[in-house]
Amino acid sequence: MTLKEAKIGQTVRVKKLNGEGAVKRRIMDMGITKDIEIFVRKVAPLGDPIEVTVRGYELSLRKSDAEMIETE
Repeated sequence: MTLKEAKIGQTVRVKKLNGEGAVKRRIMDMGITKDIEIFVRKVAPLGDPIEVTVRGYELSLRKSDAEMIETE
């Protein structure tokens, strides 16, 4: 399952980050790394962006970035 498929109000744990180079580095710079818990706060009406809580702060992610984050 990817972060894009997570439901509102669900807490998921990051299993793996897909992507390469600058894209993967940008996701990691936002604080999203392996074994971190992410709480899905809101999803915009058209599904983009997704608002999550990571490491105690709120973050908005594009749908394309959320697809690269595998969760369990």
